[in-house]
Amino acid sequence: MFFQKRTLSSQGSVDIYAAQCKNCLKWRVIDTQEEFEEVRSKATEEPFVCSRKANCSCDEPADIEYDSTRTWVIDKPNLPKTPQGFRRSLVLRKDYSKLDAYYVTPSGKKLRTRNEIGAFLKDNPEFKGVSVTDFDFSSPKIMQDTIPEIVEQRDSASKKAKIAKGDV
Repeated sequence: MFFQKRTLSSQGSVDIYAAQCKNCLKWRVIDTQEEFEEVRSKATEEPFVCSRKANCSCDEPADIEYDSTRTWVIDKPNLPKTPQGFRRSLVLRKDYSKLDAYYVTPSGKKLRTRNEIGAFLKDNPEFKGVSVTDFDFSSPKIMQDTIPEIVEQRDSASKKAKIAKGDV
């Protein structure tokens, strides 16, 4: 089984990329976002294995352990690689409810929807080989067991308050 997870920094963005070896199930840190996207884009046809990393094998200890010292998310496999020059960015909402995906153009403009991507590509013919379908705004799944307890308590308290108001 192949899973990919990312960890989120306290600022709400991805700070470490990791992939799980299909053979030994150990987590391996992926050095760059570009490398991670390459692994993720071919998850089904080329599942990640330790030997894919230089000087690494299943006999080596894991690079990182899955635990609640940071918030983990599972990204969907087989998402397209971000087109060259663009950057996919994920930002965690303060309430830990989801991550918002957007793309940053080579000029630094943030694009948040397929419509914005389409308009940008239309206005910038130098990206004629790039298609709207090369961009995916899917949000990775947040692993509930790694959300800090203080966030869960705040979330639970607000849900209880809403239920109580509805019952009155």
